[in-house]
Amino acid sequence: MDLRALRYFIAVLEAGSLSRAAHSLYVAQPALTAQIKKLEGELGAQLLERSHAGVTPTPAGAQLYEDARRLLSDADAMRERIQRLPQGPEGSVTIALPFLLTSLLAGPLIASLRHSHPRIRIFVLDDLSLMVQKAMLDRRADLAILVDTASLHDLQVQPMAEESIYVCGQDGDGSVAPLLRPAPDGGLPHMDFAHACQLPLVLQSRRFSIRQTVEAAADARELRLNIVHEHDSARVIRSLYHCGAGFTFTPACSLSDAPAWLREGAKAAPTGLQPGWIVAQVAAPSLLRRYFLAVQANRGGDPALQVVRQALLDQARQLITAGLWQARWQHPQQM
Repeated sequence: MDLRALRYFIAVLEAGSLSRAAHSLYVAQPALTAQIKKLEGELGAQLLERSHAGVTPTPAGAQLYEDARRLLSDADAMRERIQRLPQGPEGSVTIALPFLLTSLLAGPLIASLRHSHPRIRIFVLDDLSLMVQKAMLDRRADLAILVDTASLHDLQVQPMAEESIYVCGQDGDGSVAPLLRPAPDGGLPHMDFAHACQLPLVLQSRRFSIRQTVEAAADARELRLNIVHEHDSARVIRSLYHCGAGFTFTPACSLSDAPAWLREGAKAAPTGLQPGWIVAQVAAPSLLRRYFLAVQANRGGDPALQVVRQALLDQARQLITAGLWQARWQHPQQM
């Protein structure tokens, strides 16, 4: 006995004849008759009384009709419940990102996951690198990209990428251009760190990781930074060096968010950007900014978190491979 035979039996009783039921079911009448006879044989009882007017149920047939309707209803409900079950991982994942990486990674990541895993909800906290660490320590984020932090209490941390730091600004009188030297690889020019320190600098305060990196390099070489403006706001710093008030240090990821004329000029001019603009990789020593992927240890086995973690790694590596992010891949599982 199978569900199809029961559906045929119900259709026969509700149609009142084998011929009408065969027509509504789109099956041949002999095949339908054979199915009813097979069902009667399996149950060991006559189910239908046949006459020239059609068919009527026997007592056994009437009982089967009621039971079969409930059984088929249960089967349909079971099918709907199974089909409503989540297809793939489901859940919420909160990612903490440093400001400068947010515009580079967040949009493509969220859009791709929306398409591939619509049952996973993504929340992004973008903040200073120090606050990204705090979000992970406070367990307000499940996954984060840490800046220059190779380990953190109770977190699974792995290296992800590293990028160079650049000096950029407006060379209004042309006095800075002679300090540049061609890059060995033919890319953006280089500027020695000692020369960069002497430029009029607009920098964020000491609680920012780039400022800490620059100051550590200056202290190690007993150099003094010529700081003319200091502000916490990255937007204020950007506005200052865009208007020619000074030069600043910035990582490679921020160049992707620079104005189009600045990016195109950097590609076209070996000594800078548009006339009067300088973007140069800091050299002697090279200043690096390192990124590490951190995951809450207690959620390491969560399927939704694993999907988001892998998608974040894939997105970052695709940007690097395509040249949209001038960084070097460091993650051990995808070298």
